[in-house]
Amino acid sequence: MADFFTTPLGIGVLIVAQVLAVIGFVMISLLFLVYGDRKIWAAVQMRRGPNVVGAFGLLQSVADALKYVLKEVVIPAGADRPVFILAPLTSFVLALVAWAVIPFNEGWVLADINVAILYVFAISSLEVYGVIMGGWASNSKYAFLGSLRSAAQMISYEVSIGLIIIGVIISTGSLNFGDIVMAQDGRYGFFSWYWLPHFPMVFLFFISTLAETNRPPFDLPEAESELVAGYQVEYSSTMFLLFMAGEYIAMFLMCALTSLLFFGGWLSPIPGLPDGVLWMVGKMAFFFFIFAMVKAITPRYRYDQLMRIGWKVFLPLSLAWVVIVAFLAKFEAFGGAYARWTIGG
Repeated sequence: MADFFTTPLGIGVLIVAQVLAVIGFVMISLLFLVYGDRKIWAAVQMRRGPNVVGAFGLLQSVADALKYVLKEVVIPAGADRPVFILAPLTSFVLALVAWAVIPFNEGWVLADINVAILYVFAISSLEVYGVIMGGWASNSKYAFLGSLRSAAQMISYEVSIGLIIIGVIISTGSLNFGDIVMAQDGRYGFFSWYWLPHFPMVFLFFISTLAETNRPPFDLPEAESELVAGYQVEYSSTMFLLFMAGEYIAMFLMCALTSLLFFGGWLSPIPGLPDGVLWMVGKMAFFFFIFAMVKAITPRYRYDQLMRIGWKVFLPLSLAWVVIVAFLAKFEAFGGAYARWTIGG
């Protein structure tokens, strides 16, 4: 049997099995993410939330997914049918594809490539096309305005995210997520992670990911009071489900990126405790909880406020931080905390 997995067919079987394992993890997590999001929001508002389907309402997300799948697919008469159908598929597939380079433990990654950050950044940049295609193909002015809002918003905050990540890359000397995590493997555990030397950027990165994934308080592309749900207004049934699933998967990806870039990925916060995949998944779940709490307790921003923060506050700050980190890394300040490639973590 061991010899079989060294053959081209065996290698192909292994790759397919690994891909299905990652997709299975993401899709099962998706069900509980939606459930958790609704439960947290309900708890803040002193409601019960989902509590009927299954024990404690755990199967509510499954029931909702079946409801969407079994509904009739309605396509407006004036819509561009091929593009209208392709848009939600694009959003969903691109959100899944980005997980190919996300490591869950040392060696637990589908594609351990040296330019993993560039790969994720390229995929996340492409996700805006699904939204634009959906808004344009709907042949509705409201949907088109929503898609334009989303394009401007996502592009604006991708710039800040990219500059913040450059600071981490300068400190590590690598674009590989595994190298970034191992550079944070120090004798001080939690205090060896990048959240401490890059402390100001942790908050900017988190807020930028909220805007990047159209989460409250930055869900302006789908603000019901202004745009009748924006680019999604003409979608129903399975195609709406794909849009929503893509949005949650992209949000979970941002939780994974936050864990890998600033909080040690699969590393244990306490020296002596074993590292492992449970730490990685636990950190991702914690950051999703923060996402859900922000949705529940913060009011929605105006669109001009959102864009002003992105271009006039976050962009200058993140650009200045790149320069500061470059100087600190060059002169190995603070014991080489900003130049981890020279001290081996």
